[in-house]
Amino acid sequence: MYVTVNGARLFFDVDGEALTPVGGEMRQKPTVVMVHGGPGADHSVSKPFFSQLTDIAQVVYYDHRGNGRSDLCDPETWTLAQWGDDLKGLCDALGIEKPIVIGTSFGGFVTLSYATRHPGHAAGLVLISTAAHVDFSEVYAAYGRRGGPEIEEIARNYWDAPSDAGRALYRDRCVPLYTVRRDLGTEWLSRIVWRNETALWFNGPGNEHGRMEMRPDLGRVTAPALVMVGKDDPITPPVFSDALARGLAVPPERYLTLDRCGHGVVADRPEAALAAIRAFIAEVGSA
Repeated sequence: MYVTVNGARLFFDVDGEALTPVGGEMRQKPTVVMVHGGPGADHSVSKPFFSQLTDIAQVVYYDHRGNGRSDLCDPETWTLAQWGDDLKGLCDALGIEKPIVIGTSFGGFVTLSYATRHPGHAAGLVLISTAAHVDFSEVYAAYGRRGGPEIEEIARNYWDAPSDAGRALYRDRCVPLYTVRRDLGTEWLSRIVWRNETALWFNGPGNEHGRMEMRPDLGRVTAPALVMVGKDDPITPPVFSDALARGLAVPPERYLTLDRCGHGVVADRPEAALAAIRAFIAEVGSA
């Protein structure tokens, strides 16, 4: 399905109903908006894991402009400000009020842009494996710990000077290390509609990825937040989430740093991660 938001035709999909029959009434369920990672990927990275939430929430997925099945648009609009405004515009276009927004990885960057630019709009934020600012020296060190010197070098070469060839090598050698579990396979990579040009525009310390600095704006966020990160995350290591949790004044019970877990928190630790998300939805959705 498609909807036009801020001049861009965005693809979206929906799992589950917003109104569900309970006895003699129709009961409203909270709406979760999934904000996918990348950039240059699509909403399929959120499936099937977050589809499991449909018993307690309606789940809306979408592809950012310049990503997946959505319009490519002018590269000058491939910015966190525009992507954050598009998230708000999508909710307005679909009539979604007080969403619970779940942003993973790059999707967390977009979620933070949205939350700082439109404070008060969301009922709650779930920020998974993400950051308000990226220090690439920490990223390279984390890759070294996770995969050794060769993997660290592949990551450094891609992020320092993004290219199609470097991205292909990074995707083949580094992205499989996003998860700790080895039984998950890489089929999820084959399902993605890739938009490499968007990634090359955004990625790396020389592009907006490296320049973004939202830590000073975190105090503007009014929605309660749940923050989760894996201790073995190579691309958004826990030090980034530590700063995020401090800036958002997240209480300790809403900041989960998970053992035996990489960048794919819900893939590596589905029971713990989904239990925390379910509890958060129940709390802020009822409020």
